[in-house]
Amino acid sequence: MSSKTMVAGVRILLETNSVPQVPQLPKPELPPLPTLPKPKLPQLPKPELPTLPKPELPTLPKPELPPAPHVPTLPKPELPKLPEIPPLPHLPADLPKPTLPSIPTLPKDTPLPSLIPPHKTTLP
Repeated sequence: MSSKTMVAGVRILLETNSVPQVPQLPKPELPPLPTLPKPKLPQLPKPELPTLPKPELPTLPKPELPPAPHVPTLPKPELPKLPEIPPLPHLPADLPKPTLPSIPTLPKDTPLPSLIPPHKTTLP
């Protein structure tokens, strides 16, 4: 038996045999869960907070400072005089422009001869 006939036989079997139907079962309905009654909490009376008397701070007498001893007033010292700086010389408004030295120009380098001879195909 060749593989072609086996493949054809399997194809015929697959196409002729239908897939077995699985019966659909109804979904079971669960009974509702029992609900417990909520317990009633007794109403408790509000606790009374004790009121404390406001604290009174003792008033202290103001401290009296002892009289300050007499301090003699000293004369102001004489500071040494700084020498007078001479005034700057007056510069004219238009100053001549300075001549700056020019940068010398260097001669151009001569190209070095090629060390590799040109290829025959590149010659004209």
